[in-house]
Amino acid sequence: MSRFPTAGHLVSWTGLCPRNDESAGKRRSNRLRKGAPWLKTMLVQCAWAAVRKKGSYYQAQFRRLRHRRGSKKAICAVAASIVTAIYHMMRNGTVYKDLGTDHFHRLPEVQAHRLAKQIVKPSFTCTIAPAQQAEAVSI
Repeated sequence: MSRFPTAGHLVSWTGLCPRNDESAGKRRSNRLRKGAPWLKTMLVQCAWAAVRKKGSYYQAQFRRLRHRRGSKKAICAVAASIVTAIYHMMRNGTVYKDLGTDHFHRLPEVQAHRLAKQIVKPSFTCTIAPAQQAEAVSI
């Protein structure tokens, strides 16, 4: 792995990072780069298998990105994450540890403040207060 100084270099070599085609402020095609076609195909197939594993970090990453970017771009992002993990495991000799589905969950307070900022942008006001806890009803 000494050939690649960073994980990003390996991801670029495999062809799983988008091209940067910009000129005069106009962005053109963001399709994937040309890389080793057999390697890219194998990694995408591995990503589909990793996404189907219930309760995994890759499944959570795929679901989070699929809504914004679509399935195909999300699966390429998962494949790039797999390559990055492989790079670090081979470079440092570390063992893979799945981060789990809770890795992307935000604290309710942080999410509330983020949503409040979005409400304030179009000239509305918003105040955040904790919800009243429901009183216990005994039967």
